[in-house]
Amino acid sequence: MGDPYLLAASLLTGGQMLTPPPPALPLKGTDTLLALNLAQSNAFEPLVTQKIIPTVEITSPEFSQQRFSPQTDTPPITPILAAAATEILPSIEALLKPKPANLLPSSGTQLFYQRLAALKAGKIYTRIPADSFQSTWVKARTKPTYEQWKSLLAKEAKAVAEGQGSNRLAVLVGDSISLWFPTERLPAGSLWLNQGISGDTSPGILKRLSVFSQTRPDAIYVLAGINDLRQGATDEAILNNLRQIVRRLRQNHKSSSVILQSILPTRLDAIPNSRIRNLNQQLADLAQREGAGYLDTHSRFSDIDGNLRLDLTTDGLHLNRRGYEVWQLALQQADSWVAVNRSTRAYSSLRR
Repeated sequence: MGDPYLLAASLLTGGQMLTPPPPALPLKGTDTLLALNLAQSNAFEPLVTQKIIPTVEITSPEFSQQRFSPQTDTPPITPILAAAATEILPSIEALLKPKPANLLPSSGTQLFYQRLAALKAGKIYTRIPADSFQSTWVKARTKPTYEQWKSLLAKEAKAVAEGQGSNRLAVLVGDSISLWFPTERLPAGSLWLNQGISGDTSPGILKRLSVFSQTRPDAIYVLAGINDLRQGATDEAILNNLRQIVRRLRQNHKSSSVILQSILPTRLDAIPNSRIRNLNQQLADLAQREGAGYLDTHSRFSDIDGNLRLDLTTDGLHLNRRGYEVWQLALQQADSWVAVNRSTRAYSSLRR
């Protein structure tokens, strides 16, 4: 049984990871792509040991270079009340007035123009505050086309490929559920590239895998199939497309862990959850045969009747903030496995 299937078996049965997750590695450099390019020349060499030992960076205290000398003139002491009287204190009304909540993109159009602005500024979308560049998107009304989304994702992938340096990288591939993953909830320790497009299907995803083929990810997380079901695709067609996606990714990224994620349950009458459960069982088998990992998120999102939990969804299909928190925990578990497995492979290759 290969390493990827161990991931599938562990997560499919809901078991705990046997290996403790490694500490999150700080990203080198700043969040600008220029700094990421510089990180290539300043990258540190990872320590490879038989055991994974957490490391803590210790900063030595800084001392003044001046010699100590006793003070001859003692400065006058300012009375506390006098000092306080000179300060401008906020009024009670100002203290009680609620602060306005951060304005975040609420549509695909707004998100598109925010990401476009980040790219033009040399920033990585997944590494900026969620309310960044408001002036560029808050009044955006022109809806981008599917082709424009593909072009944007290709440019983001190119920028990350050129600026990744020695940082770890993970990629989300999918539809709107992946697209709207909150950037602040992505597991720490890696750069993240989001390759989700709202409404996309497995055939559409298969056709655009080449746009990030020059990146060097540690892990690629694939979530697809729900839009295929909504559009009337057969189970056979969905499985065949996902099989080709896995094979293409393993061909383009030979050192990456490709992880299929289970199709999430819904509350839509048109899509029986019994069908989704059956598809997921076949996805797990497909992942084993193709040398990929399988991440079972379906069980985390299902209620007692097998439907998508009400507390995790906005409309019976898409996830709310709490839903993404649940998915975040699953990704953290998988990302820790990927990091440990990668370190183990590196150590084994050194011993040969």
